[in-house]
Amino acid sequence: MVATFDNKKLVAVKDIKIKKGMTANDLVKMMGKSGGFTAQKLSDAADIVEKMFKKKDCLRILSFPACIMATGTRGVIVDMVKKGFIDVIITTCGTLDHDLSRTWASYYKGDFLMDDAKLRDNGISRLGNVLVPDDCYGIVLEDNLLPMFDDIFKDTTSLSTHEIIDQVGARLDDEDSLLYQCHKHNVPIVVPGITDGSFGCQLWMYYQMHRKLRIDLFADEQMLSEMTDEAKNTGAIIIGGGISKHHVIWWNQFRGGLDYAIYLTTAQEYDGSLSGAQIREAVSWGKVKANAKKMTVEGDATINLPLIIAAVEDRL
Repeated sequence: MVATFDNKKLVAVKDIKIKKGMTANDLVKMMGKSGGFTAQKLSDAADIVEKMFKKKDCLRILSFPACIMATGTRGVIVDMVKKGFIDVIITTCGTLDHDLSRTWASYYKGDFLMDDAKLRDNGISRLGNVLVPDDCYGIVLEDNLLPMFDDIFKDTTSLSTHEIIDQVGARLDDEDSLLYQCHKHNVPIVVPGITDGSFGCQLWMYYQMHRKLRIDLFADEQMLSEMTDEAKNTGAIIIGGGISKHHVIWWNQFRGGLDYAIYLTTAQEYDGSLSGAQIREAVSWGKVKANAKKMTVEGDATINLPLIIAAVEDRL
């Protein structure tokens, strides 16, 4: 019976045993012994995240697209900030939209197969199986943000995205809000594509009457450059792709690459897209170190992220 391969001892596949009262960590550790398929990857990812969180002098970066903030997984991200697991966030404009909208109003559970024409007739937008009424989104943002901008820009005409976002967070009082918690715990949020969403649109509307207003994107890049350059180690949990993912790996290439990298994705790599590119491809660009602790986990992040963080929190 084969017990070794290439001079390495093989590990036998173990069955998962579900028991009453078992923890998320118990389950994830069993997944690591099960030998199949994405369960093994998820367990390996949890091990890497644990190492990343425990590593001293490690800059921990979180990136994700906006859609996840429309779901209850927002609470996992907020808790990661509250518990000091994250040092900087890079995301898209819609993250601000959804976090603020849900601070001032409510989203609702829906279904992927609902009649979209009827939803529009009733003033409801569908984000997957989440329902976003018009009066809970654009309207509520306009009513609350424009007065804030008057206060934020009363003594200046130029701020970076992370400075604007921090100033908005400073004016909130909601423990469930990401912007509030990031301000409270000094975790900067960088949004490279700040105009690609309702928050950015509100800034543009404010600009119509305040033509000297400028958004200092270079200040965001300077901060990210200095943070990654000065870090002895860097690690990232990257959810989804696009501009937020690329911004993480882009700035890490100038220091030789990430030391830890977890990528949670539903995209495929056969089309050559950045979103589909697995973490191992970033090694060829020098954006992730060849010897980095790294893992790509395919699947829905609203399932995988809570499992990983719940398991790691048990270990910490």
